[in-house]
Amino acid sequence: MLVSGTAPVWADGSCDPDPAAQARRCFELIERALVEAGASLADVVRTRMFIVDPGDAAAIGAVHAEAMSVARPVATMIVVAALLDPRWRIEIEAEAQRPATRF
Repeated sequence: MLVSGTAPVWADGSCDPDPAAQARRCFELIERALVEAGASLADVVRTRMFIVDPGDAAAIGAVHAEAMSVARPVATMIVVAALLDPRWRIEIEAEAQRPATRF
C-alpha cells in the first residue's frame, strides 16, 4: 500500500506553523488512509519526509520516532526548495505492507 505525499492541512484548510504539529497531522492522515485500506501504522515499511528547512529535522524526526515506534520503517528525510503550499514545512509519503495471511 502506498500513501502519497501527505500535507499538513486540517479539515478547515488551516495549517499549524509548527513543524512538529505538521508532522503529527501528516501521520494522522497517513494512519486514516491506511486504516481505510485495511492496514495500520504498524504495517509501514518505508517513509519519505520532504522538508523545507533543515533546522526542522530534529523536531520532525522526534515525531517520526514516536509515530513509527512499532513499525520502525526505513526512513529518508530530504530537504527541498519548496512544497506546493508555502505554509507547509513537511510532506510525508509512506509505504505499508501487510503480512501474508495463511489460509
